[in-house]
Amino acid sequence: MLMPPPPNSSSSILRKSRFSPYLFTLVVFIFFVSILRKDLACVFSQQLQLDLAPATAPPATEKKREKLAFEIGKLEGCDVFSGSWVRDEVTRPLYDESDCPYIPPQLTCQKHGRPDRSYQYWRWQPHGCNLPRFNASMMLESLRGKRMMFVGDSLNRGQYVSMVCLLHSLIADDAKSMETFDSLTIFTAKEYNMTIEFYWAPFLLESNSDNAVIHRISDRIVRRDSINKHGRHWKRVDIMVFNTYLWWITGSNMKILQGSFEDEAQDIVELSTEDAYRMAMKSMLRWVRKNMDPKKTRVFFTAMSPSHGKSIDWGGEQGDNCYNQTTLIEDSNYWGSDSKKSLMKVIGEVFSRSKFPITFLNITQLSSYRRDAHTSIYKKQWSPLTPEQLANPVSYADCIHWCMPGLQDTWNELLFTKLLYPH
Repeated sequence: MLMPPPPNSSSSILRKSRFSPYLFTLVVFIFFVSILRKDLACVFSQQLQLDLAPATAPPATEKKREKLAFEIGKLEGCDVFSGSWVRDEVTRPLYDESDCPYIPPQLTCQKHGRPDRSYQYWRWQPHGCNLPRFNASMMLESLRGKRMMFVGDSLNRGQYVSMVCLLHSLIADDAKSMETFDSLTIFTAKEYNMTIEFYWAPFLLESNSDNAVIHRISDRIVRRDSINKHGRHWKRVDIMVFNTYLWWITGSNMKILQGSFEDEAQDIVELSTEDAYRMAMKSMLRWVRKNMDPKKTRVFFTAMSPSHGKSIDWGGEQGDNCYNQTTLIEDSNYWGSDSKKSLMKVIGEVFSRSKFPITFLNITQLSSYRRDAHTSIYKKQWSPLTPEQLANPVSYADCIHWCMPGLQDTWNELLFTKLLYPH
C-alpha cells in the first residue's frame, strides 16, 4: 500500500503564518476603538469646560429685543414723562410766533393780544436724566424720504403745526409748501423728499363730525368697524402719530351706528364712553397690525390733552377757569376732573395686548400743571362776541387749546426723544 507523500514543509509554514478572519476583525475593532476613545475624551473635555465656565451669555430661550425703526440709542433708566417744569429764559422758546407762518390764528396768542410771554419760558426736566434737546437737523435727516402723519383732532393738529414750526426754518422758502385737501393737510420739504401731514379724524372711526371745517355737532354718532374709511389715506406712512380723546367726552353715552350713514333707517345703539372708546382703540390696533411694518415704521399714540375749565379743581374760585392764569399748578399730584382716568385705563388694557409696538406719549400729567398755557381769549374767534361775553371773558375763554410756541413743542421734544431713543 502506497503511503501519501509527506507534506511540503514550505507550504505548511505559509499556512501557519496566515491571519484567520476572526483575528483580523479583532485587530481592526481594537484600532477603531482606540481612535474613538481619544475623540470622545476630547469632546467630553470641551463640554466640561463649557459647563464650568461662568454664565455670561443670556439663556438660549431669552429673546433679544429687536431694534425699533429710527432708533439710534437708549436713555437708560429714565422715565422722560416724570419730572417738573423749570423756568428757562435762555433756550426757550424754540422759535418765535412771528417766525412761523403756519400757525393758525386760533393759536397765535401774541398776535391776538396776550400781554405776557411767561408761558413760553418753561422747559420740561425729567427726574434722573436730561431730555435731549430737539435737534431739527437730525429730525429732518430721520425724515428724509419718509412720510410722517398726525391723525386725530384739533389738538393733534396743534402738535402737527408745532412740528412744522420746529423744522421749517432749516428749509429754503422755495423748497417747502403746505397744502390742504379736504381732511388732509400736507407740508412738503422738497430737498428732503419728505412730507409731514395731518389728517382730520377726531374719532379715528367714521363719524358725523368728519368734515374738517364744519364739525360742531352736539349729537355725535360714530360708525362701528369703519376705520378703513379714513385708513385708506394713511397707507404707506412711515411715522404715525394718533390721538383721540376730547370728542368722546359728551357727558352721556356714545351713539354707535351699526350700518351705514347712507341707510334710510339707521340702526343706532348706545355704549358707555369707555366701551365705545375701547371699540375705537381695538379698531386702530387692527388697522396698524394689517398696514404697518414694525421693522420699518413707528406708531405713536398721544395721551389725552388736559383742559382747565374748572379752577375749583386747583383750589380757585367757583366759576373761574384758565382765563388770566399766568402761573403753573405746583401740586405734583394734581389731576383735573376733565381728564378721565377710566379712558386712560382702557388705553392701558388695549395697548398691553398689542403685538405691534406702540409708543405711548404720556403727556397728560405734565400738561396738567400748565393752566397758564391755553389760548384763553387770545385767539381768533369763530363768531363775533356778544356784549355779555365781552363783559365776562371767562365765558368764552378757550381752556382746551394751547398757545404756540408753548406746551406742544415739549410734546414734540418727547416725540423726538422716543423716536430716536425709545428705551
